[in-house]
Amino acid sequence: MPYNERIEQRIQKAIKGWKNTTHKNMFGGVCHLLNGNMFCGVHKDYLILRLGKEKGGAALQRKHARPFDITGRPMKGWVMVSEEGFPGDADLADWLALARDFADSLPPK
Repeated sequence: MPYNERIEQRIQKAIKGWKNTTHKNMFGGVCHLLNGNMFCGVHKDYLILRLGKEKGGAALQRKHARPFDITGRPMKGWVMVSEEGFPGDADLADWLALARDFADSLPPK
């Protein structure tokens, strides 16, 4: 199943002004990197976010979020959010800000 290009377009629009971002195809979808560290992407019909253990655990309490698990082994600190979890641009920006904060805490690659 190809990834949801509508979500990808929304991400691109939301991070357009961010510096030091790149993207590449991974996980059967696309991932975005900040300073060489993955912070978000699209897998099938889900926004995937790298939030770290603490914020990732808290995010799993939110409606429409679940562990990022595409292999039978969830990736710690990552979540998947269905499109219903970010209906508006501000909702998406909030999720992306969490991922950006975590990526900013990592050393550049």
